[in-house]
Order: sequence, then C-alpha cells, then structure tokens
Amino acid sequence: MDTQKPFNVTYGTGSVEGNIVKDNIAVAGLQLSNHIFGVAKRETVDFSSNQTTFDGIMGLAQSSLSEQRTLTPVESLAKAGLIQEAITSFKISRLADQKNDGEVTFGGLDASKFDQKTLVTINNVNADGFWEAPVDAVSVNNVDLGLSGRTAILDTGTTLLLAPQQDAEAIHKGIPGAVANNDGTFTIPCTSNASVALTFGGQSFAIDSRDIAFAPVDPNNPTGDCVSGIMAAQIGGPTEWLAGDVFLKNAYFSTNVGKNTIQLAKLI
Repeated sequence: MDTQKPFNVTYGTGSVEGNIVKDNIAVAGLQLSNHIFGVAKRETVDFSSNQTTFDGIMGLAQSSLSEQRTLTPVESLAKAGLIQEAITSFKISRLADQKNDGEVTFGGLDASKFDQKTLVTINNVNADGFWEAPVDAVSVNNVDLGLSGRTAILDTGTTLLLAPQQDAEAIHKGIPGAVANNDGTFTIPCTSNASVALTFGGQSFAIDSRDIAFAPVDPNNPTGDCVSGIMAAQIGGPTEWLAGDVFLKNAYFSTNVGKNTIQLAKLI
C-alpha cells in the first residue's frame, strides 16, 4: 500500500526520493507482514546506472536514525517474534579470495565463521543510531601510533576506512612508499605488505594488506602505485573514524539492537 507520504535520503554518494509504502516481504523464508519502507521514484545516477549491481539499500543501523522512525527489517522480524533478538551479523567476503562466502545472519551469530575465543562485546557509544565503538589502539607494522581516545562508526555500507587528516597521515607515515595527495587520498605501493591493525575491546584486528592497497592507479600496472583504502575525511568530531569494508572484511561483525552492543571476532 502506498501511503503517499514522501521521503528523501541523501547518502555519502547519491540520493533518492519517493514514497513510503507498506508491503509484505520475505527474508530467508520469514514472512513479514505490512513492513514499512521507502520506494524510490527518482534516483541519482549512482543508483540508476546500468552498471549498478544492486536494487536497493537495506538500512541496518538502529531505527532511531531513520527520518521516518520506521523499524528496520531486523527490528521488525524481532518484534513479530520471527527471530529471538534484533541481531544482525556479517561475514563480508573478499573478491580476491574467490570464495563467495559472504553472509548476513539475522537473529544470531554464525559460529562457523569466526574464532569464538576472540569474540569481544563492546557497548555502542553512538546515541543517534549508528554503530560506534571505542578504538583502543592503532598500529602499523606492530608499532603503536599512540592514537588514544578514538571511536569508529562501523558501517558495511561504506567502502573505505576514513580517519581525520592527522590520523590518516600518522598511519601512512608508517607505510613505506606512501604518498599523500592534496584531496585526502594517499597512494602506496601495490606490493606493500604493511600491517595496519585496530584494537577493539582488547582484541587486535589486522587489515589484510590487499585491502589497504585498494586499487591500482593504473589498471595496466598492478604492481605500481595503488590508491590506499585508508583516506582522510572529517566524519564528525576530531577523533571520530568511519570504518567501512576495508576494515570489516577482516572481522566477523555483529550488532544487537536490544542490548545496544557490538561484537567483533577474528575470522576463520
């Protein structure tokens, strides 16, 4: 049912607008009746291009972030009793591994995907609905950078790892051959094996060097310079980061709306 109520959302890249509707949806065989969501009628090219490989966006922050204050699918599933808790868990696959083993789990965690001894639980420190965790430490090649008091929003809908300018510079100073550009981006050797690690809840999570060497500057020269997967950007406060898939490919990531907690573990 079309409620005729308009909505519009501007993302980090692109925007959409349309109407709020109610419809029945099925998620992994779970039948959810009268779920409320937005149907886009107008989209920027970021969403409408023939090269776009997805049909929509499922928001999985907390519903308090929603401008319409509508429940997210996982919250609706829990409210309807179709899952026990509003938990969403992610194992994000890496194309270079050629395993096609990415997975989203609603209602719990898939223990076959992570080392249970490394599982840490962290209180969400964001009051607006994002999933945000304190960063205990940041290191490059096992050298602690002394970046204390940082927090990171963990967001599967973000590709890169974004940090304030000084923090991004500190990281790249530890990577041999790294060069700062004038637009917040950096280049590093595509052959770099630099180890960058973030510590959450007392557990260190290393980022695979293939994720840091994000993409060749020259596609015909894969062993030359690469765009770094870590860039400088002001997200919010001066100590706030945004950790997207460059980091999240390297950890099992789970959120719990009811408990307002985040869990991370090392992948197996």
